[in-house]
Amino acid sequence: MKTWLAVTSGTLLLAIAMGARAEEIGSVDTAFQLVGPDHKIVVEAFDDPSVSGISCYVSRAKTGGLSGAVGMAKDPSRFSVACRQVGEIKFLKPIPKQEEVFKQGASFIFKHVRVVRLVDAKRNTLAYLTYSDKVVDGSPDNAIAVVAVSGQTIPLKP
Repeated sequence: MKTWLAVTSGTLLLAIAMGARAEEIGSVDTAFQLVGPDHKIVVEAFDDPSVSGISCYVSRAKTGGLSGAVGMAKDPSRFSVACRQVGEIKFLKPIPKQEEVFKQGASFIFKHVRVVRLVDAKRNTLAYLTYSDKVVDGSPDNAIAVVAVSGQTIPLKP
């Protein structure tokens, strides 16, 4: 009983932590479903957790129908990302050359949409790459957005 409670609590906390990082901006229906919600494209926004002044928007397909309604659907690996400077860029701490800044579930357990920040020190830019992974076989579908950092050097973590 204690083990089940611990696993359930840990899963719930993980789901809350992952969901708290993105805000749904809106969605559009793409296909009518007789039972359950329609298939749709969802747009979510998140702020870079280590670089204030940069926000990213991720659009992704979300499966509806009965499986989507009960949280058992596997969403397609089709998405886009756009990151923009929305204020003064401030580095809250030195950042690593590569770091995951967003992760959202795209199936019940085994598939995620991820956004990784890559530092291009030579060009003083931050590149944001989105892709999906699965435990066994990920998708080569991806998208990229780049934000130029002007007036300062990107502080890299040693």
